[in-house]
Amino acid sequence: MPVTHRLSETLDQVIDRRAAFLTEYQSAAYAARYAALVRRIRKAEAANFPGETTLTDTVARALFKLMAYKDEYEVARLYTETDFLKRVADRFEGPYELHFHMAPPLLASRDPESGHLRKRTYGPWMITVFRALAKLRRFRGTPLDIFSRTEERRTERRLIKEYEAAIEEIISRLSPTNYAAAVELAALPLEIRGFGHVKQATLAPTKAKEAALLIRFRAPSPARTLAAE
Repeated sequence: MPVTHRLSETLDQVIDRRAAFLTEYQSAAYAARYAALVRRIRKAEAANFPGETTLTDTVARALFKLMAYKDEYEVARLYTETDFLKRVADRFEGPYELHFHMAPPLLASRDPESGHLRKRTYGPWMITVFRALAKLRRFRGTPLDIFSRTEERRTERRLIKEYEAAIEEIISRLSPTNYAAAVELAALPLEIRGFGHVKQATLAPTKAKEAALLIRFRAPSPARTLAAE
């Protein structure tokens, strides 16, 4: 089994592998942003709960999920800069063609009833497009990013910033009385599922849960604290 397909066995592996992925996904600076916040939550957890790593592990996985959102650049990279094409070639003998079923937000039309983007079929020539698009991922989120102004991409960037702010608050206020709430709060991004309109539908209940957890975290009840002890 390839190393990249194996499960991490330690917290350091969880963090290091995700930082390495984010370097390929975007850049070393982007990965450093991830690693710096994880280091800070790890330090805060160790200071308050020596030997405990649940909160750090949760943040490492949840922050990564938000930062490694699958956009047009990432789809292009996965198709052309991983072992995808080799794995496809290994499974077929003789000539074959690849066709892709996609709904690019800048090209796809919307279904008049559901309002969702309609998928279209694109031929093998898309591999050439993907190769070029993958090279442009360094511009993700900058003024040169042609996809950055879509509602979906703005939402992705907002979720990252909001989560970073929540973790900053956890770092500054973490205590024995709110640890359980902190872990639940940190884990919320892991509940977000799907892509596009499917993902959008999960955000409202997740945000409602976040608001309730922030109240618990900021003012834990004595009864809950005693029960935890």
